[in-house]
Amino acid sequence: MTRPETPSPLSRRTVLAAAAGAALATTAAAGVAGAASSGRQSAPTTPAARKAAVNRHVDNRTWTTSADWRTGTARGTRVVGGARPGVTIGTPAGTTTYKDPHLNKTAEWEYAEWLSPVHALAAPATEVIASWNARTPKGTWIQIELQGTYTDGATTPWYVMGRWTAGDDKDADIRRTSVDDQSDGKSSIWTDTFSIDDTASGLRLVSYRLRLRLLRAPGSKAAPTVWRLGAMGSDVPDRFTVPASTPGLAKELKVPRYSQNTHIGQYPEYDNGGEAWCSPTSSQMIIEYWGRKPTPEQLAWVDPSFADPQVCHAARYTYDYQYEGCGNWPFNAAYAATYKDLQGVVTRLSSLGDLEKLIAAGIPAITSQSFLKEELTGAGYGTAGHLMTVIGFTADGDVIANDPASPSNPAVRRVYKRREWENIWLRTKRYNATGKVVSGTGGVCYLYFPAQPTEKQRKALAAVGVR
Repeated sequence: MTRPETPSPLSRRTVLAAAAGAALATTAAAGVAGAASSGRQSAPTTPAARKAAVNRHVDNRTWTTSADWRTGTARGTRVVGGARPGVTIGTPAGTTTYKDPHLNKTAEWEYAEWLSPVHALAAPATEVIASWNARTPKGTWIQIELQGTYTDGATTPWYVMGRWTAGDDKDADIRRTSVDDQSDGKSSIWTDTFSIDDTASGLRLVSYRLRLRLLRAPGSKAAPTVWRLGAMGSDVPDRFTVPASTPGLAKELKVPRYSQNTHIGQYPEYDNGGEAWCSPTSSQMIIEYWGRKPTPEQLAWVDPSFADPQVCHAARYTYDYQYEGCGNWPFNAAYAATYKDLQGVVTRLSSLGDLEKLIAAGIPAITSQSFLKEELTGAGYGTAGHLMTVIGFTADGDVIANDPASPSNPAVRRVYKRREWENIWLRTKRYNATGKVVSGTGGVCYLYFPAQPTEKQRKALAAVGVR
């Protein structure tokens, strides 16, 4: 979400990106061997794949196939086959009580669990962000947890990465939420991101496993189904600037244009529109690029005097009740995947070349960046954190973006200078308006794409480490 250029010391995005900004390029591969004792390993399958992951400072691991799901440990779950294999509740493993802090409501739930194999990171990480795609019928929800092993051999607690449901009815069973105040003195969870507290110490995470808990009302026949579960680990080098890249593509995708600023003051309960809605506005543009959108029935709750009600809908259904905003990265990806045959993932890319590969295959990207007003010609604003949609490149290699921080829908399409744009997106450190060293986002992006990509799309995704 767009925020004032000088962020609050307690800004969640400031803390998240600061961890990336302090990351070192060195790795601690010796710790990988020690991680093997805690379970089965999952790692890049070839030396070339491992080398590529190390060189990119990013490691993506995802479970999506029937074979993937069968590698995990099931406690009450069963594998669902078909075009989109996944896991759902078979015979519940037990019951649990959950007090929702946002509804002040305590209820009992049946649950089942799926535990992933241990995944050894190709490059030990300072940050890990989980992503998931799921269907959660009324009366059901899911919880995603992460446990990792450090380079010093110690193990993290089980961290909650998110409690998620697609619904948001007035009589909702729970509210989707991140969980604050999770730390073991070595690492912490900042809304949706696992982060090493002191990256300068050299401590890194060398492996992790994910635990998926599926919950439903006792006695119910309804059950959540999870089609995609994974995480992105990264250790982005400390940098104020990145090398200039050479243009390699001239192409523009036809992506709908929506302004967040036409919604200023709308729905205070979902963070009041305007600058707070850059993430759901960007998400809605990409969802509609792929030919999906809410039905009139789904939009019936929106004030009919409001333009582009689907943007209001996206804000409501990405809203994180703990964070009190719509900028939770995995919640946006999960929202996109509630639309028929779409997938969503949060990752980091290493270059504009990565974006060019995706655009060439017809896949736009939602990118996160922060900058001073004078650092991005034509933007007209500065920000401590903002999402926009990259839809193409000009013949000169400049970046074509649908920037929701525009006064109207027609004004959303912008062309930004390649050198300026790649630096503000890929750097991990920068100077703010007072000259203080603060953080950059290090290439974070969301990717939404079909559940059954074309061969060209599949190869482009694989080239940037996503499957």
